[in-house]
Amino acid sequence: MTEELWYKNAIIYSLDLETFMDLNGDGVGDFQGLARRLDYLHAMGIDTVWLAPFQPTPNKDNGYDVKDYYGVDQRHGSSGNFVEFMHQANKRGIKVIIDLVVNHTSDEHPWFQDARQGKDAKHHDWYVWSDKKPSDWNKGMVFPGVQEATWTYDKKAKAYYFHRFYEFQPDLNMDNPEVREEINRIIGFWLELGVAGFRVDAVPFILETPAPGPAKPSLKFEYLMQIRRFLQWRRGDAILLGEANVLPKESKEYFGEDGDGIHLMFNFYVNQYMFYALATSEIEPLKEALEATRISSSPTSQWAHFLRNHDELDLGRLTEEQRQKVFARFGPEENMQLYNRGIRRRLSTMLGNRQQTELAYSLMFSLPGAPVIRYGDEIGMGDDLSLKERNAVRTPMQWSADKQAGFSEADKLIHSVIDKGPYSYHHVNVDTQRRIPDSLLNWMTTLIRLRQECTEIGWGDWQIIETDKAHVLAMHYHWKGSSLLIFHNFDEKAHEVVLDLKQKQVHSLVDLMQNEESVADKKGKHHITLDAYGYRWFRAGDLSHLMQKG
Repeated sequence: MTEELWYKNAIIYSLDLETFMDLNGDGVGDFQGLARRLDYLHAMGIDTVWLAPFQPTPNKDNGYDVKDYYGVDQRHGSSGNFVEFMHQANKRGIKVIIDLVVNHTSDEHPWFQDARQGKDAKHHDWYVWSDKKPSDWNKGMVFPGVQEATWTYDKKAKAYYFHRFYEFQPDLNMDNPEVREEINRIIGFWLELGVAGFRVDAVPFILETPAPGPAKPSLKFEYLMQIRRFLQWRRGDAILLGEANVLPKESKEYFGEDGDGIHLMFNFYVNQYMFYALATSEIEPLKEALEATRISSSPTSQWAHFLRNHDELDLGRLTEEQRQKVFARFGPEENMQLYNRGIRRRLSTMLGNRQQTELAYSLMFSLPGAPVIRYGDEIGMGDDLSLKERNAVRTPMQWSADKQAGFSEADKLIHSVIDKGPYSYHHVNVDTQRRIPDSLLNWMTTLIRLRQECTEIGWGDWQIIETDKAHVLAMHYHWKGSSLLIFHNFDEKAHEVVLDLKQKQVHSLVDLMQNEESVADKKGKHHITLDAYGYRWFRAGDLSHLMQKG
């Protein structure tokens, strides 16, 4: 069973072909370039790569406007290049998951172009239409302040079509059996080419079919179970990684009562309270968020934890007061904010120092679930706020101090590199950090290897341990007679935590990072010292008695 559930302890690396490595010199990243960099990922300890959309696209929304689900955009190479990349990844034991973007298509997709011909067209009912202008035509926008409507009039079809996102991304009609069959074909196609699963974009929108008017559409979770069953029929160990920014009480329906829904889901809820804790050093809301998202329904379900991704840092679940505190600390200027709810900055520029960056990653890697890293964050890349909206965090990977950061030989790139300031590729790049023993890259590699050794996190039971320190988060994991104790200090001051394990035979705790032990005093208590923004990981024997309250 544990071998089949490989995702429980996976280390997932998120990248966009467009900005990762360009081998043919046209200014756009490609599969040949990515294949060349697989040894870098393998050396770092990455075992799963998540690829952003790479199918043919007009590329008005970072490739999420797909116009052909069965190919590779020529900018990134050919289907042959994809298969060769898959071969190279498999040789290194690296699994590949790809984006499944099926809640909408590009308006240039042949299906939509046919649908516009009229109600008798083959694909007309593959989309959501209204003859009259809906009363809620300007409600429910995903990109408020940028997007103006969710229903747009098409002159050729002489009707309004629905789009949750931009107007060039018409939504598919998920109630149509033919659409569902086509989605199965898409899934089956890529599974045959060797992918290990899919990151499912905008899961809630796949499960609903909006109708004109203000009535809230119901979610059809049975369709999610159908996708899961088809996936497992075709490849038993393939997974679904879901993007669903929902409340904790709603997440159970996505996982399924019996674990028959999404395998992995991004924990957006905990993510927001992580940043609140990092901004304020107040950890009680984070502890509450962790408890609220505790998975109790199925041992096969798992959270995916992350710090930053390819979008803005969404703070929509925080209270207005909490959100303003995070804005004040991490995005105080208006051009750092986006959609009235988020921050469009990279992790290192927000946190501003190595201490908090290490604290944040140590925390994320220690939370119950699988960690997801965004490309470039392992070297502390910055952002370019002169770029529009989400593009600020989508600049090319900084490989070296050579021309164009070693990303490409081209004079003109799809996105310009960061070449000014402290986050310039002249200062922040892979080549430089490889040669510095205590660089962020080498520290991250050590953390990844540590996480791979700590299978208790992916498999074990967990409990938050109360301490007398208001800014220290202490967590205990237990699995198969082994325990982990992990401490994080969110305060700018050092603290000492006194820990009473109430068990005489637990005389020492082995520090997994500093090659030393914490030895109990004569009263059987451990004194754990934590520097400002400090963190420590310990392994002990059987501490299952600590779980009795959990």
